[in-house]
Amino acid sequence: REDSDIAIELGEKYGFRNAKVTVIAPTGTIGLLMDCDTTGVEPDFALVKFKKLAGGGYFKIINESVPLALKKLGYNENEIDDIIRYTKGNGSLIGCPHINPQSLTEKGFTKEIIKTIEKNLPSVFDISFAFNKYVLDSSFCKSVLGFTDEQLEDFNFNILKGLGFTKEQIDEANDYICGTMTVEGAPHLKKEHYTIFDCANKCGKKGTRFIQSDAHIKIMAAAQPFISGSISKTINLTNSASIEDIKNAYMLSWSLCLKSNALYRDGSKLSQPLNTVMDLEELEYEDSESADLISSTSDIVKVAERIIHRYIAKRRKLPYRRKGYTQKAKIGNHSVYLRTGEYDNGQLGEIFIDMHREGAAFRSLMNCFAIAVSLGLQHGVPLEEFTDAFIYTRFEPNGIVVGNPSIKMTTSIIDYIFRELAVTYLGRYDLAHIPEENIKISPVDSLAKTDEEIEFDEEEVFSERIIEEKVVKGKKPSKEVKTSQQLSVSIKTVPKDTGSEKAVIQEAILKGYTGDICQECGQSTMVRNGTCLKCMTCGSTSGCS
Repeated sequence: REDSDIAIELGEKYGFRNAKVTVIAPTGTIGLLMDCDTTGVEPDFALVKFKKLAGGGYFKIINESVPLALKKLGYNENEIDDIIRYTKGNGSLIGCPHINPQSLTEKGFTKEIIKTIEKNLPSVFDISFAFNKYVLDSSFCKSVLGFTDEQLEDFNFNILKGLGFTKEQIDEANDYICGTMTVEGAPHLKKEHYTIFDCANKCGKKGTRFIQSDAHIKIMAAAQPFISGSISKTINLTNSASIEDIKNAYMLSWSLCLKSNALYRDGSKLSQPLNTVMDLEELEYEDSESADLISSTSDIVKVAERIIHRYIAKRRKLPYRRKGYTQKAKIGNHSVYLRTGEYDNGQLGEIFIDMHREGAAFRSLMNCFAIAVSLGLQHGVPLEEFTDAFIYTRFEPNGIVVGNPSIKMTTSIIDYIFRELAVTYLGRYDLAHIPEENIKISPVDSLAKTDEEIEFDEEEVFSERIIEEKVVKGKKPSKEVKTSQQLSVSIKTVPKDTGSEKAVIQEAILKGYTGDICQECGQSTMVRNGTCLKCMTCGSTSGCS
């Protein structure tokens, strides 16, 4: 209200300006440059978070609005200081329980090493980040602290634990130095004020509160009427979010007319830009059950990486005799033959592409392309990757597809090939034009024919033979030996153009269209536009604007 009153006052003094916001696209980087505590129309990720830097390390980000909010709520300076220290820590060894300059000196730490540790503490989000071989120096760790190279190279090795400190002592020191990263349980803070400081995720290891995803969406819905375009925002979900939660978030966004929402579940990437706690693989647990869980999880990742590496590095050859299918189709006036080869389990392993009536260079390039794709399939490249890379490519010939039961339009031969392979081997009927339940003929049925296709045209062949009258000397002319033979052969067929296509063209002509088919959308709604044609459905033209 205060900001609005100021805006009206300045407007009356200097004049109002019409401004129309088209889109809001919050990003983390620009928010940092603008000295913002949040990155747009959304709650903060956490009160204290850590941004991974591209060059390595972390950058500690603290919400600087917390002291202002506490002051607005009526807390005095001493109370505010206690709450802030509880949240973000003291960032110093001085006064720290258990782990402090005196206890470290007793274990052999020098003043220079302690100063180095003290310098790093304000930016770390766990005390162990300041006690490692990179901060303390490897030679000091080996010569003074007595650790071996094997211990220092082990990422699960904790130097503080190796020095004799217990887990409880380390945790207590960590809360003093780095803070709890949450206001929950802070001294002086009333519980009725907790909701003011809630964030998109649980704050720190001790935090339990967070804002539900529905609240994020409703915040955006309140601002959407004032924006002509849309709000581009990632809705943050907790790590425990289910598929049902994601579905409900999208449905609520749709019902509130929000068009540019994306969802992100905390921890769903191996590496994410913002973190509220330390990565699991870097934590140490004394109980065997937790340690085994973390160890087994890490082993699964390592084994998976090793299997993928070996699979890609070695070619998996096809058997000498293999199954597959041949699919003929016509794109424009070009006949395309697609042949496949399969492994024993039915997985696609190779493709062959043959073009009818094409130049040697084009056919050779298509053959080389097919070989390259086949080698990729045999080296473990998923068919999904090829499909995503090559569908929607556009070049001639393109347009209507004749002969394929599920694909009726294509933007290029490559687009057609990978649509056909995706439909047949991946069940990707979202790339087909005919629904699965409407396809009566299996694409791999060797006896399948196109609808109403018969192989010969009807024709009658006539031949005549006339034998001339012969006059033999001394004899009367024989009777007329002129004969006529007629041979009739009749073989039935139907025209190459199916009756359904003729019916579509005739119907289009009756409606006032030219009867031509649009090469972009496949509709027969073409009209004259100067010397060219224009599609009334999609607006594309045959050459003129």
